[in-house]
This record gives sequence, structure tokens and C-alpha cells, in this order.
Amino acid sequence: MDLQLTKKTALIVASSKGLGKAIASQMAAEGCDVMLTSRNAEQLDVARQQLLPHAKGRVECHPCDITRLDDIQSLVAVTRERLGPIDILINNAGGPPGGGFEQVDDVAWQAAFELNLLSYVRLIREVLPDLKQRGGRIINITSSSIKQPIPGLILSNAFRMGILGLSKSLADELAPYNILVNTVAPGRIATERTAYLDQFKAVKRGVSKEQVVAESLQNIPLKRYGDTEEFAKVVCFLASGASSYVTGSTLMVDGGMVKGY
Repeated sequence: MDLQLTKKTALIVASSKGLGKAIASQMAAEGCDVMLTSRNAEQLDVARQQLLPHAKGRVECHPCDITRLDDIQSLVAVTRERLGPIDILINNAGGPPGGGFEQVDDVAWQAAFELNLLSYVRLIREVLPDLKQRGGRIINITSSSIKQPIPGLILSNAFRMGILGLSKSLADELAPYNILVNTVAPGRIATERTAYLDQFKAVKRGVSKEQVVAESLQNIPLKRYGDTEEFAKVVCFLASGASSYVTGSTLMVDGGMVKGY
């Protein structure tokens, strides 16, 4: 299948490691020109060097703190300068700290809002002029918590749902410009974030991390954590020209873990 990604430009957020890096790798291998970004310039350069041997498109990188509007504006400007108008935006961000309602204060709420919801709003706003002229794709990465709240992650549970509402609204508003907006929700994918959450849960319960992992596997019909490449292939398809009639949808990539519809 021709994914029609050659010579398309994609801005992929939080892409120096984890899910973002896997998405960038997959899309670059399909011929897409990709811009990597995260706060850590050194990690970004390492990620770029790792992607280059397999890339059929151009790979650039530029550091950005997505909680800062001026950083976002600079990132979008640099992407246009180096790669041309933006066709695809992959919104992604690391999760906020764990904790229940009584464990997080206003400072934590504000920080999570800026990282996990406002950054998506600002990035979309900045790339929208390109997308309105050319059509394109916006894919918002969230979490399985949009279907099934995760105990002890009140901040993530709250703001991931905000992204879902944003995505559904934009799918309707932007359809006349042939801009497709979808949400992709990972379940237990083998990333540093997942390892952190397993360790967080283990410490909270006073058990080993291995026990937490074993219990998690019992709730996943496929009996394993997902691979980042598996997740990336789903996102790559939704970002591609091969996906031309899917918008306003939420796709779970969780091995069947979430039991709701």
C-alpha cells in the first residue's frame, strides 16, 4: 500500500524517545520529512542520527519546551524554514506526575494543564495556516485513560479527556479544509513512561515492580506490553494519504486491555 507520505512534512512532538521517536522513525522510513523536537537538544541529536540511516525523507531537529508559547512559535517557524509548509502535526507530550486528588496542588494542576492540554491547543493554532491551505492531518496522542481512568493519575485522567473533546470539536470545524483530526490512545506500551508508572504503583503498594507487571499482563488479552513500533504504524497510517475518510475517531492501541466500547 502506498501511504502517500513522500515529500510530506510532519512535525512530531516529544520525539527524542519513546512513542514520538518511534512515530518519527516510521514516518521517515515512508519518505516523510520529519521535524523532531523535545526539550533536550543532546537527546534530539542522538535520535536524529539514529533515524537517518533508515530514513527516505529528511530528518531535522529543534529543541522546544512546549509549555512556552515562544518556543512553540520558534519551532513551527524553523520547521517551515527547513522543511517547508507543515502537512502533519503529531501532538504528543510526556505524562504528568502520578498522584491522587488530595496529593496534587494548584501548581501541579497548572503545570499539567500547560503540558498536556494547552500545548496541544497552541501547536494546532500555529500550524493551522499551513493545514488550511493544503489539507492535512492532526493526530493527538492521549492515553487509555480516556476510556478507563487510571487510579492514582488524576492529572492525566483529567487533561487527556480534554484532548478528546478538543479533537472531536476540531474534526467538525476543520473538515471543510480537508483536515482530518484523530486521537490515538496507547495502553501498556513498553516505554520509559510505562516503566515509571509500574514503579510508581509498586512503591505505592509496597510490592515489587515485577508483581505489578505480572498483574498488568493478566488484564491484557494479548498477554504482553505493546511495542513502540506497533503503535507507530497505527499513527503512521492515520497520518497518511491512505487514510482519507477517518476523522473525529479515537483509536485504542492497547492489546484489548480496555474493556469498554
